[in-house]
This record gives sequence, structure tokens and C-alpha cells, in this order.
Amino acid sequence: MEKRMIAKNPTAYHNYEILDKYEAGIVLYGTEIKSIRAGKVNMKDSYASIDKHGEIFVYSMHISPYDHGNIFNKDPLRVRKLLLNRSEIHKLIGMVNLKGLTLIPIDLYFSGNFVKMTLGVGRGKKLFDKREDIKKRDVERKLKEYK
Repeated sequence: MEKRMIAKNPTAYHNYEILDKYEAGIVLYGTEIKSIRAGKVNMKDSYASIDKHGEIFVYSMHISPYDHGNIFNKDPLRVRKLLLNRSEIHKLIGMVNLKGLTLIPIDLYFSGNFVKMTLGVGRGKKLFDKREDIKKRDVERKLKEYK
């Protein structure tokens, strides 16, 4: 199916080294879908976590209230449940608990009529790692200029 990009997490690749990616569905209400279609989503400080019941939730993802919504508008920063296969959830639980990795929402997109999220498993970068990435990017940019 065609992926239509809605929003990206701008800090995901800057602050984390992404080791693995998973596609997850997300539980939303009608007015939230309408706001997403209008592009009113901010994923900058969002993160995902596994609760004690083995379910994965995304936190701090801001979906603005729908302009023409009324009492059905939900809290913009509410906690939203992610939908994954049980086997994928067990893999993620093992990675996060044993290896000390983090779950990071990378982007949000439409797959058909459904809203999906790319969930990354990553390790936080240190300051010198970020500097190395910036140097590599600059070198690649200069090489493209000379060609």
C-alpha cells in the first residue's frame, strides 16, 4: 500500500541510534483523525513505553483539537495505545528490559485509510556521537559539491 507521510519526529535520528524499526497501528478517535488529516500533529518530544500489562503506549504526541469539534475533542497530549502483534511486543519487551534500549516514535503516516506509526528501537547518542554525525554529513555535502 502507498504510504502518505503525515509527520516525522525531528529529534529521533539526532538523539538516537536506531537499531530496528517496527510498524504499529495507533488507537485514535474520530476528531483526532480529522486533525491528523489536516496535518496538526507534533511528535517532537514523544516517546513510547511498555506498561506492566505488556501493552505499548505513546506519550507526549500532540494532536491539536479539531477546529469544528465540540465535546468530542480529546486531550491533545493524551496517552495513545499502539497496536502490534504479540510476538513483536515480546521482542520489544526483551530488547528494552535486557539491553537498555529505548522505544522512539519515528514517523506517522497513512497506510490506506489507517494511521500507522514507525516505532524505532534505539540507543541514546552521546555528544561525541552527534558531533561525528555532523562531521560526516558535512563531508558528504562537500563531496557532492565537487562532483
